[in-house]
This record gives sequence, C-alpha cells and structure tokens, in this order.
Amino acid sequence: MEPAGSTGIAAYAARARRLDPVLHAFVQFRELESPVPGPLSGVPYAAKDIFAAPDRAPHGGLELPLPPTDCRYADALRLMDEAGAVRLGYAALTEIAYEPSGANTLVRNPWNPDFIPGGSSSGSAAAVASGWVVLALGSDTAGSLRIPAQGCGVTAWKPTHAAVSMRGAMPLAPSLDTVGLLARGAADIVPAARVLAALTDQTPVRTGVVIGDAFAAAHPSVARACQDGIDLIASGVALARRDGLALIESADAALFTILQGEAARCHGGLLTHVPDAIGPVLRRRLAKGLDIDDAALAAALAQRAPLAAAFSAWMGRSDVAILPVMTIRTPPAAECDPERAEFHPRTLYELSRLTRFVNLIGFPAVALPVGFDDRGLPIALQIVGRPGADLALLALAAAVQQRSDWHGRVPDAIAGLAHEGAAE
Repeated sequence: MEPAGSTGIAAYAARARRLDPVLHAFVQFRELESPVPGPLSGVPYAAKDIFAAPDRAPHGGLELPLPPTDCRYADALRLMDEAGAVRLGYAALTEIAYEPSGANTLVRNPWNPDFIPGGSSSGSAAAVASGWVVLALGSDTAGSLRIPAQGCGVTAWKPTHAAVSMRGAMPLAPSLDTVGLLARGAADIVPAARVLAALTDQTPVRTGVVIGDAFAAAHPSVARACQDGIDLIASGVALARRDGLALIESADAALFTILQGEAARCHGGLLTHVPDAIGPVLRRRLAKGLDIDDAALAAALAQRAPLAAAFSAWMGRSDVAILPVMTIRTPPAAECDPERAEFHPRTLYELSRLTRFVNLIGFPAVALPVGFDDRGLPIALQIVGRPGADLALLALAAAVQQRSDWHGRVPDAIAGLAHEGAAE
C-alpha cells in the first residue's frame, strides 16, 4: 500500500466528490487534513456512517443522527487516524445496518447500477471499488462486509469476534457485530488490520476443506468462478472436500433469534420515538425482535459455543474452510426492493445464507474476488479460519491475488460514470 501524499489525497477526494452524485457512496465528505506519520500515513479511507467522530454524530443509515453516547471518538476511527490514514468522509449504509442488499439505499453498484451493491456496508464497498479510497471501515453482523465485497468486486476482512473494538460504533446485535475492512486487495488490508487489532498469530495456512455441497448448491457461473480461485489456493494448500451445508444451516435458528432480539433491544426505541423515520420493513423486523423474550434470547446465545465447537470439529485438522460468499448471483436491485413488483423475499434470505453462521460462531473470514458470473458481475470466494487466524487468512488471500488480477479490475461502468459525473 503506497501512501498517497497530500497531492494524491486531494486527487482521491476530488474524484470522489465529482463522481459521487452518480454512485451515492458517501453521506458526507470531510475537509482534508494533512496526514500524520504512521504505518498508514497518507492512505485515504472512508468510514461507514456508524462511528462516533469529533466532527459528526453518526446517522446509521437514518435521516436523523443516532442518540448521543458516552463516546465521541470511536476506537476504530481514532486508531486509523493516529496511524496516519486520512478519512475522506462517511459512507452510506442500509437503515441501522439491518438489511443485506443495499437496495434501500441510494448507493449504486459500480459494475452495473441495475444490480444491488450488497449491504449493509454498501457505500464503503462502492467507494473502494470505484478507486475513491484505498480502505473503508465497515461492520459485519451477518455478512455486511462480505456480501458487498461480492457485489462490488473487492476484498473484505471480517475479523475474529471482538478482535477489533466496537467502542463508539453503532451496535446492531453486539453478540454478532464486528468492525472490519474493505480494500481492493488483501495486501492493502494487512497494515490496517494490524493497527485495529492485536494480531500475532501468523501461522501459515497449510490445509483446507472445501465445503462441497455449498458449491453444488451454487449457480453454475458462481461455482465455476469459485473453482478458479480454489485452483490457485490448491497450488500451496492441501485441500480436502467435504459436505457441511447442513451444519452451517443448523445455526440459523439461534442466529436469527440473537440478531432480531438484540437489534430490537438496541433500536426498539425507534418504534416509539421516530416511527415515521424508518421504513416499514425495519419496523416489522424490530417489532418481531421485541416479541423475543429474555429466556429465548439467552437460550439462543447459549448455543454459540456448542455450534462453534461443532464447526471446529467438522474442520478437523484443516486450517480453513472454503465456500462461496453466496450461492446465488448478485441479484437485480428490483428483486430486493419490497416496493417493486419484482420483489422476491427469499432473495434477501439467500444473500446471507453462507455468511451469517460465521458471525454466530465468532470465526474470522476473508472474501476475495475470483472472477465473474455469466452477466459480468463479480463473484467472491469466502475463506473461514479459526479464531485468531486473521493474518493467516489475509496472507492466503494476498498470495492468491499475487497470481491473479480479479481484485484489480476496474468496474466496467466507471468510464461511463466519469462522463456522467463530469456533467453533474
């Protein structure tokens, strides 16, 4: 990762400001600051609009600011800033980060605006894919970094649970929430990951298990692209193949109980204080969560450790598990919009089918681009490791990306967007 310097940062910021009226990745830009010395000095980044900052109360995807907390400078922002990274602005997201498609935002997919960007870290991913920032901070509660990584064709790091401080970040479901990063490639994430978390385990990945029935369930063009990525991994990692989809899906009941129950406990006040400021889908989700009593929530939380142990046992001696980010292709935006005739509720469920279990068990994961589907949209492969193996996952992804260029492809629509942006 090369530092941009003051002139370079100004160029990043100018391009983002010029083109953002087309993609709507940002909700607010900042006045540029000179970079301070540090491991990230001169690196431009965006922050999902969930982090408390001295110059902005986060809105969390809503029109009004979130209620104030006792933290005015989120740990993740402070660590990035103190390391010399330059925050260009705050990225758009879905309402309270509680929607996986990004269809309920203004953010457009830089590959094709008719398709979802992925959520909830929609703006963060679009800004990275468009080359407006090198890094973007986001959050991941059930796939909210990895899903937009696929949609926008970038790399995502979902850390081991609690490896990165959530202090000063808007919670959704604290037992599942993580703060992580998006970048074009894993090599750009590594220095920032070291800044955000005390990562020490660098044991290289030697063995892995491919979750065979997850690929069998995938759309053929998704499976083909993922296989290209697996072939590159296999050149340095001994891979076995084993079915595991049933074990993954056995986590769903506990996951949804925790997600709905904790989200309602964090944000249920929206239903009484500002009900007209949130959409009908979010109102229904929060109301459903309020129906989950403390005993049911506690019972679901008690399943986390056994499910994590079961997945670890299923992995056996393998260092990583490999599966798609999604079995489906990135869907059209209309298919994820409840107000459109083309809306398909099952699609929203399918988006996080292969990502949400990772949050329940607290393991780290990396999503990396591995090609394109039959419509020319990016496909991402997901690599899941054991707790604490974050650096090993990033190193493996970086090794794949040294021998491929999927992560470096510029979205097809960017040239057209540049023309449109200049006319704004």
